[in-house]
Amino acid sequence: MKAEAMPKSTKPLSRPASWGLILGLAAITTIVASGIGYRLGWWPFTRGLQVSEWATYGAGVALVLSGIGLIQARPRAVRRGRAIAVLGLLVALLPLGMALQWEYASRTTPPINDISTDTADAPVFWDMPNPTDYPGGKSAALQRAAYPDVVPLKLGLTPEQAFAQALSVAQEKGWTVVASVPAEGRIEATSSSLLYGFIDEVIVRVKTADGGALVDVRSRSRLGRIDRGVNAKRIRDYMASLQARATANKPQP
Repeated sequence: MKAEAMPKSTKPLSRPASWGLILGLAAITTIVASGIGYRLGWWPFTRGLQVSEWATYGAGVALVLSGIGLIQARPRAVRRGRAIAVLGLLVALLPLGMALQWEYASRTTPPINDISTDTADAPVFWDMPNPTDYPGGKSAALQRAAYPDVVPLKLGLTPEQAFAQALSVAQEKGWTVVASVPAEGRIEATSSSLLYGFIDEVIVRVKTADGGALVDVRSRSRLGRIDRGVNAKRIRDYMASLQARATANKPQP
């Protein structure tokens, strides 16, 4: 004779499900705190990244516990807490997904952190704390192999019009403009990452070319030796936005 299913109200809550959710939330909180601590100067960025690594391990444990809880709280089982287990799985997957994306980018992008659309005559920073030259050489070769689409942008505008559009797009991107020199066609700005506030430096150069304007962009990271593709992505995004804006606002003949 089959035993009747235990009423839901009398089922004990799955402890693995509960602890999985708690640990997953703690992992996310710890990662956020690691970024806040670095921004406030409580610890160096290396310590912040180490704290995030520990939190990711915790998220892994949370994923396992939530999985066990989901099994324990399956239909007609002796424990409840299926919704808690599912929520725990989702919460744990967030930091784990971030860590996997970080690791994937580390393995699939070249170990460089300074990207320029012009690798032969890269724009030069003048208003940044460390106005170093573009590294060139091996770094330039790695860049060209990994990001062949990161190239100058030719616009059918006057240099003055192109400069105004370039400055407007930089501001729309939320960059902090450090220098804007129309006479030199030079815009220097910084962009900060969301969590840790890591600062990347960007320079836009606008010059005359074949009756129009040629725009070059250089983006580099202040910290670390690799950027995991962030600078190339920033340049692509900026150039696409500038091209679209210039096309939409091109003066009619």
